[in-house]
Amino acid sequence: MKPYLQKLSSGHSLERDEMRRAVQEVFLEETTESQIACFLTLLKMKGETVDEMTALVEVLREKAMPVMSTMPDVMDNCGTGGDGSQSFNISTTSAFVLAGAGVKVAKHGNRSISSKTGSADVLEHLGISLDFQSHEIEKLLNESNIAFLYAPFVHSGLKRVMNIRKEMKIPTIFNLIGPLTNPVHLETQLVGVFRRDKLETVARVLHELGRKRAIVLNGADYMDEASLAGENHLVLLENGELTSLTLTGEDVGLPHYSMDEIRGGDARENARILQEVLEGKPGAYTDTVLLNAGIALYAHGKASTFTEGVKLARESIESGRANETYQSVVHFSRQRRKQVI
Repeated sequence: MKPYLQKLSSGHSLERDEMRRAVQEVFLEETTESQIACFLTLLKMKGETVDEMTALVEVLREKAMPVMSTMPDVMDNCGTGGDGSQSFNISTTSAFVLAGAGVKVAKHGNRSISSKTGSADVLEHLGISLDFQSHEIEKLLNESNIAFLYAPFVHSGLKRVMNIRKEMKIPTIFNLIGPLTNPVHLETQLVGVFRRDKLETVARVLHELGRKRAIVLNGADYMDEASLAGENHLVLLENGELTSLTLTGEDVGLPHYSMDEIRGGDARENARILQEVLEGKPGAYTDTVLLNAGIALYAHGKASTFTEGVKLARESIESGRANETYQSVVHFSRQRRKQVI
């Protein structure tokens, strides 16, 4: 690690090949925890580049649990977390709406980072398994249009790094690249980030990773989700070109809500909210999901405008397809547990 630490400490960025070699060193037992912490700190102080982020993601995906999905048009709508908004599980709820609208979703997620409840926490409470194997992910994508990939299970080799990050107690490059490390081949993606200054950087990384189309967004009040509380900032990646956009709820016919109106709670509370949204209960939670699912449908290309995306999302809920999708994943999880017993 010494040459990479020396270069970073001088304020110089690592080339992509250098970053790949440095990340490989992170996985070696002889690399000390203090060296890894120093490496992450220096990257943060200097500012992470597109090449550095891309190289890290490439190595992590190579070392992840292999998922042999060859299906086209699979997307993810995972956010980075870290916005401190204490909102309910917006992207997890939206994922079922996307699947109900006919989009195949490989939903990457983790436990709580800055909110009370992460996607894995609420899924676990709902009875959905967190340890789907590769063949089960393929089966779920085929039959239910949705599969969940629990990050610590998929990236089991990162356990030591995760412990170091917890001890550091500061955001690092890993807080930015989490949604990008999905081992499923994705053609499209919606990524919410907690740092507005990283919108274009993350979009360029997505291009380097081969995404055909994607949207990176930072919401009103700097959420890593789109919010109905004000102006959302987006960067659209299409055919290698980046376009900056702003979007409000009013632009797509949705009302204004304050941030307090979309706060969540513990796993039990957020699971209740998710179920009520999928059952079509009107209000701030459902409208926020309609906005986020609508943006994701536009990112995927299923919708030609954001307004059409919101319309398709609403149809997914009102037709019952989103709830049926949720019920099918719960049933699949129950059946697999019976087989284990």
